[in-house]
Amino acid sequence: MRPMDAPERHAHGGRSVRDQARDHLLLNFTDMGEYADAGSKVIVRGEGCEVISDRGRRFIDGLSGLFCSNLGHSYGDEIGAAAHRQLATLPFTPTWYLAHPPAAALAEMLVERAAPLGMQRVYFANSGGEAVESAWKLVRQWHAANGEPQRTKAIARRIAYHGTTLGALSFTGMPDCRAGFEPLAVPTTHLSPTYAYRHPAGDDPAAFTRALLEEAEEAILFAGPDQVAMLIAEPVQNGGGAFVPPPGYWPGLRALCDRYGIVLVADETITAFGRVGEWFASSLFGGRPDIITFAKGVTAGHAPLGGFLMTEAMAAPFVTGGHTYMHGHTYSGHPLTTAIGATVLDIYARDGVFDNVRGITPRFEAGLQELRRIPLVGDVRGMGYFWALELVKDRETKERFSADEADWLLRKELSAHMDELGLLCRLDDRGEPVIQLSPPLVSDAALIDRIVDIVGTAAERAWNAWNGSTAPAADPRRLSRRSANPKAGAA
Repeated sequence: MRPMDAPERHAHGGRSVRDQARDHLLLNFTDMGEYADAGSKVIVRGEGCEVISDRGRRFIDGLSGLFCSNLGHSYGDEIGAAAHRQLATLPFTPTWYLAHPPAAALAEMLVERAAPLGMQRVYFANSGGEAVESAWKLVRQWHAANGEPQRTKAIARRIAYHGTTLGALSFTGMPDCRAGFEPLAVPTTHLSPTYAYRHPAGDDPAAFTRALLEEAEEAILFAGPDQVAMLIAEPVQNGGGAFVPPPGYWPGLRALCDRYGIVLVADETITAFGRVGEWFASSLFGGRPDIITFAKGVTAGHAPLGGFLMTEAMAAPFVTGGHTYMHGHTYSGHPLTTAIGATVLDIYARDGVFDNVRGITPRFEAGLQELRRIPLVGDVRGMGYFWALELVKDRETKERFSADEADWLLRKELSAHMDELGLLCRLDDRGEPVIQLSPPLVSDAALIDRIVDIVGTAAERAWNAWNGSTAPAADPRRLSRRSANPKAGAA
């Protein structure tokens, strides 16, 4: 193990990184006022499935960074060597009228792995949000090429997150993300997510599926069947906490899209590349989308890369000489990031990473389900290495916490306990308050047990604190931070 670097090693001009970040860095989705005095959290190193702060504290990386560090933090030398070879050979060339070996090779690797889903071609972007927006632009042009330029609307789901660029934000179903930018670029109707826990038919999977699909068809008919271009959904929805679809849901979406001429897009920014134990989660649900968007796990967080896969039918107008895909990014298919992506895909296969997920998932699920012993835990849902625990005031009635109570529970109680116990995860209240867990796919059984134990201890402490105190008074400052999506562990 390397000795811990002193904080000064990571500063410029003698100032600490915390001070530099506080004074000059604008963080994503973060109330910077929280760090006015102490400075921001700083992570300086990773080892295995842990990260280390500038103060020498170790934390389990229980969210895989942000659902992307699928290999943890121990493959940097091997992946860095591949990056060095590529930079020494060809640092950059665009994929405008040109191609290069790593982009071509990674495209073929992706198509081979997605071939059972009918995918035949790839477009590269730089993130999940860019991938979604790029897919939308292809969908619009595809309909126009097929004589239906009037298809300008989309269908998505509430609480879902598809990105924050203005096009992708149209599909994102989170009011706090959207409010400051409306009206948005794409007219979008938002459906109920596959949130069984609070749905009237949630205890009957067949009835639940029927209700969801009836709602989807009503939305299509209301928007105008000849005006809807795309329906986009995650196979397992992240926003709101790991909503797993009921049996028949994705085939039902496929049938609706076929009936009304709509392109079906599976947003697999999070769920692809082993998060649920398969190359693509779509393969588990029988939906056969026309397009699959991806990012995050394609490089296991070692470089920014995203994109989308498409069927030959979707690609046809743009590869036969009849139409040009009028879209592009300077760094689309960058030699460095695609070389890294190809190396990561090889590692997944070579080291049996997805086998690890499939083998340990039953243990992970059983441990989390056992946490229902804690009255605070109302629901446990998810699959693979992708789970959420919904928190309630009363499990028998499913009574919700108020906004201010949830803020207190997540940001005061649970955050402090997770920090003390050494776990980074997400404590989220974009829907109901949830603890979200998404550890590196290389996590072994012992580490999974540690994660479950920490979550259980933190939840028990929080429940005891709730029962030993009165509900917190409304605090406008706390409420203003509800969109910050806190990541537990102060580092």
